[in-house]
Amino acid sequence: MNWIWCNGSFRQGPLEISAMDRGLCHGLGVFETVLALDRRPIALPLHLARLAAGAARLGLPAPAVPVEAIGELLERQGLTKGRARVRIALGAGSGDLNRLEPGDDSFLWITAVVCPPPPASLVLVTAPFPRNERSPLAGIKCASYAENLIALDHARRHGADEALFLNTRGEVCEAATANIFAILDREIATPPLSSGCLPGTARARVIGIAASLGLPTAERTLMPGELADVPVFLTSATRGVVPVRAIDGKSLAAGDPHIASLREAWEKNCFERV
Repeated sequence: MNWIWCNGSFRQGPLEISAMDRGLCHGLGVFETVLALDRRPIALPLHLARLAAGAARLGLPAPAVPVEAIGELLERQGLTKGRARVRIALGAGSGDLNRLEPGDDSFLWITAVVCPPPPASLVLVTAPFPRNERSPLAGIKCASYAENLIALDHARRHGADEALFLNTRGEVCEAATANIFAILDREIATPPLSSGCLPGTARARVIGIAASLGLPTAERTLMPGELADVPVFLTSATRGVVPVRAIDGKSLAAGDPHIASLREAWEKNCFERV
């Protein structure tokens, strides 16, 4: 039995929206994907802050997300134990295409499904097109997500798990659904937000975890050649810290103790919040 929370009430079955909804037709909307462990959403304030910031950039008001609705939705879906993926989404509704104001039929909805365990490692392939760091959508977790899906399909067709985006300057930006880190000269480096990458909630948390472990971090420009023969890992809210074992068919350094420490600390941090 499939339950959805939408605009203040729980509903069963498919969600009915206007055929003129600008989120449906044009991708004018934002969303967040939140990990829930044993019925409790992890790092929810970070996700809601990013949701509000992205909505503001699209001309939409900050949504009022009822935290208690997430817990009840997980119960209705039978997801009170283990890992679940909660998706919170805001659509603009119908309206004038020359304006960004939300329509009267704008809607906020929440879904929840089982979340698989994180993989032991991942293989990347460089996307055949760049991420535009000057795009007005840069840094927004926007409903206009086709670019990411095309990149993921490209990765699948080339025997990889994830796509690596470079930006228009040829710098390392991010993966299609994750942020990227590399360990260079004992420093944990990740591209700055000016690269066009998403301000990942996991990215921010891992930087904080690294600091608590006494591991130096830096947000700095990374070039593709710097990722050769060094430990690399991805971060995302649902997968946590995942080592990368190869990029574009070239194997990377494996078994880095810093990545192992970060991954262990991540898991402990998540469960301590439950």
